[in-house]
Amino acid sequence: MKHYEVEILDAKTKDKLCFLDKVEPNATIGEIKSMFHKSHPQWYPARQSIRLDPKGKSLKDEDILQHLPVGTTATFYFRDLGAQISWVTVFLTEYAGPLLIYLMFYFRVPFIYAPKYDFTTSKHWVVHLACMCHSFHYVKRLLETLFVHRFSHGTMPLRNIFKNCTYYWGFAAWMAYYINHPLYTPPIYGEQQVKLALIIFLFCQIGNFSIHIALRNLRPPGSKTRKIPYPTKNPFTWIFLLVSCPNYTYELGSWLGFTLMTQCLPVAFFTLVGFVQMTVWAKGKHRSYLKEFRDYPTLRSPILPFVL
Repeated sequence: MKHYEVEILDAKTKDKLCFLDKVEPNATIGEIKSMFHKSHPQWYPARQSIRLDPKGKSLKDEDILQHLPVGTTATFYFRDLGAQISWVTVFLTEYAGPLLIYLMFYFRVPFIYAPKYDFTTSKHWVVHLACMCHSFHYVKRLLETLFVHRFSHGTMPLRNIFKNCTYYWGFAAWMAYYINHPLYTPPIYGEQQVKLALIIFLFCQIGNFSIHIALRNLRPPGSKTRKIPYPTKNPFTWIFLLVSCPNYTYELGSWLGFTLMTQCLPVAFFTLVGFVQMTVWAKGKHRSYLKEFRDYPTLRSPILPFVL
């Protein structure tokens, strides 16, 4: 069995960083990263991007050396991805923040509103309902992060957590300030509007959870297997017939319901910004499905049936 010689160069300077002798042909990129880490402890595997071309795409950890377009002396290029943090930690931080921040405004802790309102409660029942719905949403997200989601990528750049937390935490504070404000006024159509909004919110929350369960069941534990998601016996998953990313569709519906419930401009703006971002993600995932699976259903749209 022939062995490979592997040299790893810096993608920017082209300087040789590491030379590996007698590498097994069935070695994976993940194993090569581990070998590289031994000679450069500061660059742990999750921080490494190994490429065939300095400006090319990163190779996957599961790529096998002998299946790559390289000779017996293989040259790879390394790029430092920066400090990494696990997706679980990121999600827990992102979602715990809005939950706690909103409750601070709801319970009217001191220094937020006028002193005479400290630790008082709102006279409007919709304010209490909105707090329960907001809290339910983020508790659900935290539990899904711990017990439902299976991540194809274990880590993300540490710097992203600051950007993400600014977004989630900042919007939570902005929404909570106005919804729990002593001068807040209920929706114009009163109880009927709130009840309709609650039905929309709960329906979409159940739908979102159903999609997350369906996606989880597509990927065996510990694997990075990708399959085409199809509807299951659960009626909430039948939207897969028309949409590639119904988890985003239901997420949008939840926030539209919350906007209708609170009739609050900051909530509407948060919903709009979230919709734009989720559309970008959905389009990217839809393109990925079409590229990866030749038999991918052509009737599907990324996020909104027949529209977008």
